[in-house]
Amino acid sequence: MKDFRGLIVWRKSHELTLEVYALTKLFPKEELFGLSNQMRRSSSSIPTNIAEGSGRGSNADFQRFLQMAFGSASELDYQLLLCRDLTYMAETRYMELYESLLEVKKMLASLIRKIQSEK
Repeated sequence: MKDFRGLIVWRKSHELTLEVYALTKLFPKEELFGLSNQMRRSSSSIPTNIAEGSGRGSNADFQRFLQMAFGSASELDYQLLLCRDLTYMAETRYMELYESLLEVKKMLASLIRKIQSEK
């Protein structure tokens, strides 16, 4: 069993999730059950899958959950772009969140490759 709290990628994705929750609090009320909910779910899915995968018994299981986390990160990538284009956030805020997300995606890809090479 690995402690997910010790993984930098988990910490970064948790911080990103907190940022997404703060951002979506500012969305129009009509987005409460739409885009706001989708973004919260996709962002929280990233650290959740990392945590769940780290508790699995094998590297293959861990890798599968990391790939699901990467998929959720890609989903959030589009949702952030949509928010920017709907003017729910400023371009500068979009770039900050995008850079954080890009860092998480790179870290996930690197960890997936590392686990693959250990097979």
